[in-house]
Amino acid sequence: MNPTAPAFAPALPTIADVLAAQARLDGTVVRTPVGEYAELARATGTTVVVKHENQQRTGAFKARGATNLLLSMTPAERARGVVAYSTGNHAQGIAYAARLTGTACTIVMPDDPNPLKLRAVLDLGADVMLHGATFDDARTRATALAGESGARLVGAANEPDIIAGVGTLYLELFQQAPGLDVLVVPVGGGSGAAAAGLVAAAVAPGTEVIGVQSAGSPAAHDSWHTGHLVERPNRTRAEGLAVGTGFEVTQEIMRAHLADFVLVTDEQIAAAQRLYLTGARTVAEGAGAAALAAVLADPDRFAGRRVGVVCTGGNAGAAELRDALTGT
Repeated sequence: MNPTAPAFAPALPTIADVLAAQARLDGTVVRTPVGEYAELARATGTTVVVKHENQQRTGAFKARGATNLLLSMTPAERARGVVAYSTGNHAQGIAYAARLTGTACTIVMPDDPNPLKLRAVLDLGADVMLHGATFDDARTRATALAGESGARLVGAANEPDIIAGVGTLYLELFQQAPGLDVLVVPVGGGSGAAAAGLVAAAVAPGTEVIGVQSAGSPAAHDSWHTGHLVERPNRTRAEGLAVGTGFEVTQEIMRAHLADFVLVTDEQIAAAQRLYLTGARTVAEGAGAAALAAVLADPDRFAGRRVGVVCTGGNAGAAELRDALTGT
């Protein structure tokens, strides 16, 4: 049995679900800004519009989906608590939503997590368990823990309410920056790219949506291109992209709506982080810089087009930023 397939086939989210999430989230998340920067235009040879989800509560887009899911649960469901597994940003999103709704929350993270993200999760009041070397080890332990306790297991991908919540950022983007020719979205589990494709199809069907993942952890990319779920090693430094398998729900939506799915190297991601720091005065973690890395890596493809990129998160530690700046 595929561990990433849901135990039942949930109804896929629709644009109506995204609109409902937008109303539900009013006042609980930030309508993040967009910006255009001369240095980014010079470096890419095109117009780049950046959606700054690194300025979202918890410093990443994950707060949107997590909050929508917990607000959609009944009081009785929340009373049983939630268990999540994550390398960091999903953990922070769930912890934030749990604190907002008064829900008991346990997060399973791999051993040796990003210390910045670990502290943030603890500061939000969640219980944290460290288990295993990888995201997939943490997922296995969280699944068992939820089964033992009766708490709601919350993954980052096979969750229609999370995808609908994430979709609110793309509704905002298309309102803030109409006329995008292409939208490039980073992919780990795929909730962001699935949401982007869903919303674009409904409100901006002329916009091409492209997913991007690190070549060091290409499971979602390879699952999309092969048409079936595959597992791959995790060898990327961009922890938000370090997911070792494809996920059924997000892959189904991405196959319906993505025009393409590309890979970038960790070195290209680091170059994009440097450009964000020096050219846009903004902090991007590795996953948050992947979309811009894809534009930098293939300038001919994007030349002369109006390109939207989402800086999905800014939770980078000092060591990561030093490495990005020095190119190490």
